[in-house]
Amino acid sequence: MAKTTIRDLELKGKRVLVRVDYNVPLQEKDGVQVITNDKRIKETIPTIKNLIEKGARILLCAHLGRPKGKRDPKQSLQPVVKPLSDMLGVPVKFVDDCIGEKAEKAAAELKDGEVALLENLRFYAEEEKNDDGFSQKLAKLADVYVNDAFGAAHRAHSSTAGVAKFVKARGIGFLMERELKYLGEELENPKRPFVVILGGAKVSDKIKVIDRLLDKANTILIGGAMAYTFALAQGRKIGKSLSEPDKVDIAKQALEKARTKGVKFLLPIDTFITENFDFGTKTITPGKYIKPGEDIPDGWEGIDIGPETVKLFTAEVATAGTILWNGPMGVFEVPESAVGTFAIAKAIAANSGAVSIIGGGDSVSAIKKAGVSDKVSFVSTGGGASLEFLEGQELPGVACIPDKK
Repeated sequence: MAKTTIRDLELKGKRVLVRVDYNVPLQEKDGVQVITNDKRIKETIPTIKNLIEKGARILLCAHLGRPKGKRDPKQSLQPVVKPLSDMLGVPVKFVDDCIGEKAEKAAAELKDGEVALLENLRFYAEEEKNDDGFSQKLAKLADVYVNDAFGAAHRAHSSTAGVAKFVKARGIGFLMERELKYLGEELENPKRPFVVILGGAKVSDKIKVIDRLLDKANTILIGGAMAYTFALAQGRKIGKSLSEPDKVDIAKQALEKARTKGVKFLLPIDTFITENFDFGTKTITPGKYIKPGEDIPDGWEGIDIGPETVKLFTAEVATAGTILWNGPMGVFEVPESAVGTFAIAKAIAANSGAVSIIGGGDSVSAIKKAGVSDKVSFVSTGGGASLEFLEGQELPGVACIPDKK
């Protein structure tokens, strides 16, 4: 069911508390905290501009880092003010608190179309505890509550869920709307064939997603370290490759479900392996490809899919009507073992006729590094949130918003 959005709400002259995801990476330069990636800020601009045009009085709230309920100047949201102001083309006021006297005064003084950013919500421990008293203090600032922070929607915190109990008019912003459209509606009735590509380290992280997608997908392609747990389930030797031996039975169940459902479930047929891999120094000594059908020898570990696997996976991706990708094919942070991940990214981008959805986390970094993020249909901003949503879990930050009338 579609949720109420800012299009459906009366906003002129109203104080609108907007939960955004400004948990941006910061680096200290000459004693000043500088943002190193502003993508999360950019993603919120359409929503804020729309609110400005409608004459709302906008109060933005967000968390940054893990200050554990204490004030920490290094985790202040102050560095967000200038880039946000530049992107919006209007001045943004900064409020040195998110509840209480300062915040209430700022809310009362806002004029139609003005924007203020509140200080880090997590300077209060009550935020993560979803404390009713704290939620009420946030609610005191607002006539309308808008959640546009998909990346935090899987958390039941005061600013993502609790506050909604105390503000009558509620809706979602455009970023949240797009996330729900692509990860929800598009995957509910996907254009076929529906090809799912899953990577990353652990089967345990993705098994619920695998199980749910086995009911929907035509093909599932598995890469990353999780492929070695499936290889163990097939009785293959994997050397010292990263795996979860205690999850072999779960992997066997997934393989059996794929067989009974008639879902093509493809694992890597060749692998890039190394005897010595140091993630800290990003060095691989030595590295080589093993041929299809060969086991990984003792003392060696797999760190990427091989060229024959790339060909196999690329052929599947080329036929797809809908593609969902979550998780890299190998250790893509190191050039020698990034080949498979980048090849898959480019294969997805090459299929311009498909709806292509990149589901959060490392896949987002990978598609950017491959230089093709502008050639896919949708890149999710939520790591944990997108996984939980794909598992079919209800997200607290979405559940607290009423359905569209």
